[in-house]
Amino acid sequence: MTYHPKSDFVAVMMERGFLADCTDYQGLDEALMQGVKPAYIGFDATAKSLHVGSLIQIMMLRWFQKTGHQPITLMGGGTTKVGDPSFRADERPLLNDAQIDDNIAGIKKVFSAYIDYDSDAPNKALMLNNAEWLDGLNYLEFLRDIGRHFSVNRMLAFESVKSRLDREQSLSFLEFNYMILQAYDFLELNRRYGCILQMGGSDQWGNIVNGIDLTRRVLDNSIYGLTTPLLTTSDGKKMGKSQDGAVWLNAEMRSPYEFWQFWRNTTDADVGRFLKLYTELPVDECERLGALAGSEVNAAKVILANEVTKLLHGAEAATTAEATARDVFEKGGIGDDLPTLTLTGAELGDGISIVQLIVKSGLAKSGKDAKRLISENGAKLDDKPLSDAGLMIDAAALSSPIKLSAGKKRHALVQLAD
Repeated sequence: MTYHPKSDFVAVMMERGFLADCTDYQGLDEALMQGVKPAYIGFDATAKSLHVGSLIQIMMLRWFQKTGHQPITLMGGGTTKVGDPSFRADERPLLNDAQIDDNIAGIKKVFSAYIDYDSDAPNKALMLNNAEWLDGLNYLEFLRDIGRHFSVNRMLAFESVKSRLDREQSLSFLEFNYMILQAYDFLELNRRYGCILQMGGSDQWGNIVNGIDLTRRVLDNSIYGLTTPLLTTSDGKKMGKSQDGAVWLNAEMRSPYEFWQFWRNTTDADVGRFLKLYTELPVDECERLGALAGSEVNAAKVILANEVTKLLHGAEAATTAEATARDVFEKGGIGDDLPTLTLTGAELGDGISIVQLIVKSGLAKSGKDAKRLISENGAKLDDKPLSDAGLMIDAAALSSPIKLSAGKKRHALVQLAD
């Protein structure tokens, strides 16, 4: 698409590779030239933390504020009770109110690192919860006033629903209602706050279009939708997943060092693209670093890891993580910031198997995985190859911390509690 944007936000989105589609580029662009405008992204509270897969959306909200507009982070306290069926093979497990509130409390911690909610500026960010308007809905009134605007034929044609039905997988009436509730969110945000834009991943296109259509029908207002590509790494893996599970954004669920290491391990082909999306380095510098080859690209990966970690966890955490990595990889040391498993005397008993330690330290998902890692010469103990899956570790062996390694890039310390 050849379009030359006028607004800073649309220009940044296009230049840095954030855009998959927009309902009306020119209309949105012109609206953003008319002073401070609000836009939102919704986040359902299905876990205590968001993971790296949500980071592109968070960066969009950050850029929206940096270019002079008002970001709204909408917590799905209401919609989480239903569960988004988009491109899922099965129904999400239902959470109770206490679980949802607990998850929202965890998720909120991340946003303040990226978005300003506390300034007196006219574009101060808002943190809202859709339970505020969804929990009190009267079912019959909602059906009459809102439901009548939705065509079941059209809803069935959306790819997110159609793909589920084509595979003859159950889609509950509860889930089917999700897209109506999300559309209603957009209507309410436009009515209450003048919100003109909903952003999200390309899997949300149908839900976003529904909200635009509903708001036009009920309020006769012009609003817009903008989506990002569904990101995968160059080797086809879903963004946000790693060998040892989801890459959580909350520090208590994934340490700053492990977070830094995830970005340091980026595939060569993804470095330039990720620098544009996940850092604020100038685009020409991102392209220069992304074009490096051979051993030189490793320096670009360190810059990527430092810049992304700095935004989320702060400059000190990024510096410490880099120093730990250098100590571990270049000097063969232990590194004070490595993920650490601390065993009590009761847990250790007369001894614990090396297989159990590998699992407990998070380097393998199961005993079977740990044994396979050892048999394939992928495990090390204090940087020496580990070949005996029956090895027992006792208190004497833990008189000082030991270092476990899975492959060349994943490490953990094991120590005995004082």
